[in-house]
Amino acid sequence: MAGAARRGPGVRPRPLLLLLGAAAASLVGAQVTTQTKEVPEHQSVDIPCAAFRSSWANPRIEWKFQKGSSLLLFYYGKELTEPYRSRVQFSPTSIRLSAVTRADSGRYICEVVGEGSQIAKSEVTLIVQVPPSKPLAHVPSSATIGSRTVLRCTETEGSPPPTFRWYKDGIVMPPSPGGSPAFRNSSYSQDPATGELVFEPLTAFDSGEYSCEANNNVGAPQRSDGARLEASEVNVGGIVAAVVVLLMVLALVAFGIWFAYSRGYFSKRKDGSGKKVIYSQASPRSQSEFKQTSSFLV
Repeated sequence: MAGAARRGPGVRPRPLLLLLGAAAASLVGAQVTTQTKEVPEHQSVDIPCAAFRSSWANPRIEWKFQKGSSLLLFYYGKELTEPYRSRVQFSPTSIRLSAVTRADSGRYICEVVGEGSQIAKSEVTLIVQVPPSKPLAHVPSSATIGSRTVLRCTETEGSPPPTFRWYKDGIVMPPSPGGSPAFRNSSYSQDPATGELVFEPLTAFDSGEYSCEANNNVGAPQRSDGARLEASEVNVGGIVAAVVVLLMVLALVAFGIWFAYSRGYFSKRKDGSGKKVIYSQASPRSQSEFKQTSSFLV
């Protein structure tokens, strides 16, 4: 209390919140370095831990591997976990992966924690290079002129993912029709990332053989087989023929119903047991017969 009384009017005690905030800032504001490395498949690669500080006493090092939403801690407590134990060499400054495959593509995170809440983190995005395989061109055999028609090119092996371009009758198609006089009568758009070629609308000029090419600058580009697309007019004759056939069928049905009514197939009555009921008029009796019957009854 005496010490507090001697504190000058210009000196204020530091709030506890500020002290906690400073400690949290040393963790949240950790230094992070990032880089990207590419290596061909089946080769070895060294991934550095740029976060390591030789001046820190007894630092704790952890390695994590992230692929999509999956996060795996594969080095902690000074030990490697399976399946990295047999194919990873560890040192404080880096790890070495042997015979990498496309499954090893992802982000490698090195975290180093020293005394006094010191923390540093570095990240390396590893891309395992795999040449593209032969792509597949999805081309409809025919489409109607004036419609929206989509052609697709797919390839699943390349790493990094390849980009695509299209050929028509062996000639490479420019990104837009206006880029070449040979395609100025067409109306299309291309997406090199997805491999889609969209005609909107399709014209008679767009008939031809189409193929696509995949390229990721790893190995040689790969071309698909060609597929024929025929742009055709609306089949008016076929529509008219279908309408005529439908009208003929309706006419035959109507005639059949009329014929059945005319033959009386729908006018016969039957009782509950399925037997025919025949109605007849009673024969008229004479007055004398009626009197005789009446007197007999009396």
